[in-house]
Amino acid sequence: MKKTLLAIALAAGTALNFASAAELKVAIDATYEPFTYKTPDGKPTGFDVDIAKALCEQIKRTCVFVEQPWDSMIPGLLARKYDVIISSMSITEERMKRIDFTNKYYNTPSVVVLKKGEKLGNDFAEIKGKRLGVLKSSTQEKFALGELKPLGAVIVPYEAQDQVYLDIKSGRLDGTVADTVEVSGGFLSKEGGDAFAFAGPMLDDPKFNKYFGIGAGVALRKGQTKLKDELNAAIKTIRDNGTYAKINSKYFSFDVYGK
Repeated sequence: MKKTLLAIALAAGTALNFASAAELKVAIDATYEPFTYKTPDGKPTGFDVDIAKALCEQIKRTCVFVEQPWDSMIPGLLARKYDVIISSMSITEERMKRIDFTNKYYNTPSVVVLKKGEKLGNDFAEIKGKRLGVLKSSTQEKFALGELKPLGAVIVPYEAQDQVYLDIKSGRLDGTVADTVEVSGGFLSKEGGDAFAFAGPMLDDPKFNKYFGIGAGVALRKGQTKLKDELNAAIKTIRDNGTYAKINSKYFSFDVYGK
C-alpha cells in the first residue's frame, strides 16, 4: 500500500513539474497601446501579447501573462517572478549589463510630442521650459534626461505611459517623449490627443542608439541560453511563415519590424 501511495505521489509530482515546464511566464505592462493594453473586460491584448502567444505556440509552451509596473520589470525578472519580458523592451547596452535579449521582434523610433504648431529644430533648443512626461525607467526617459533636460526641459517621470497622456490633456504637462507608433495609437488618435502632434525629428539618429538601442526584444535572465535559442528560432519562423505579417496587419498599416 505504501509503495502504491508513493508511486501515486511521484506521478502527481511529475505531472505538476510537466505542467509547470509547459508554461512560460511573460511579464507585460498593459498601459502601452497598441503594443500591450487591456480589453474592456480586462484581458491583456495588443501586438506584444499576440507575438508572445505566437512564440509560445512555436516553442510548445503556454503563455501566462504577469502584469508588472514598468520600472520594476527587470528587478522582477532577476527575482524570477517570471521567465521573460515581452513588453516592448528595447535592447540597449545598459540593460544588457544586467539581462539578456533575443534578436529584435520590432523596431520603431521615438519622437517628442507637443501641441500642434510647436516645432523643434534638430538641436531641440525650443524645448527650454517645457514640462515633458516620460515613462519611468524607459529609453525615452534616458533620452530626455540626457539630451533635453540640459537644454532646460523639465522631465517628469510616471509609472505608466497612459498617466502621462492624462496629465497632458489636463494641462499639467506640455508633452512627452514616446514611441511614434504607441503615442499615435494610444494618444494622438484619441479624444483630446488630436490637439498634439510630433514636434521634431524622428529620434532614429545612430547617435541616439545609446538611449534607444536597436529594437525591442524578448528579455531574459543571463544564462537562459536554451530558451533564448528557442525564442530566436521562433521569431525567425513566425517571420518566415506569415504569422508575424498577420499579427502586424491587425494593428499596423506598415511593417513594424523596421530596419
